[in-house]
Amino acid sequence: MNVELLTALIGFAFVMSITPGPNTMMLLASGVNHGFRATVPLIVGVCVGVLVMLLAVGLGVGQLFARLPWLYTALKLFSVVYLLWLSWKIATASPASSIGEGAPRVFTFAEGVGLQWVNPKAWTLCLTVATAYTLPDQYAASMLAAALVFAAVNVPSVIVWALFGVSLRRFLQDPVRVRLFNGAMALALVASLSPLVLELARAAKLL
Repeated sequence: MNVELLTALIGFAFVMSITPGPNTMMLLASGVNHGFRATVPLIVGVCVGVLVMLLAVGLGVGQLFARLPWLYTALKLFSVVYLLWLSWKIATASPASSIGEGAPRVFTFAEGVGLQWVNPKAWTLCLTVATAYTLPDQYAASMLAAALVFAAVNVPSVIVWALFGVSLRRFLQDPVRVRLFNGAMALALVASLSPLVLELARAAKLL
């Protein structure tokens, strides 16, 4: 991988990792409701999940979707339903007298990994990396290198979001503020789905 391609990949990885999306909203909410230590499994799960997904998409899954576009559409529909359900669970969590009690439950490592497969932003970044940041004559090696570079940028980026949530814990000690915060996170998660919903609507010729 040449310097120009590496530099472009690092910039793309940073923008995709640090900007709001399903992963960052979940990490922020977990940091607020449960603190950093309890959020570590989710952090590791997200980072491992992105890396595994990058390699899987780059080395075969992307070609499967190219041959079976209906399967990709079905996955998109499932993504919308699942993330809407997740948003509802966050928004309707019952706040109690202190953060952590009655909050959305702590997400596990496995859920952090699995979340990537229903994360529209993760699919976009994986398909982009596989097509725009690899070398045709050294595809497998450059895909592996690109996945590792992306992972190296992704780890500190997701940690920042979790720490940002932790920094808000004192301000959000009031149960009313916690309810408002969780509602805002749920709305942000729903908003992150808008490009996917519009794409599905156009595909169904509803727009």
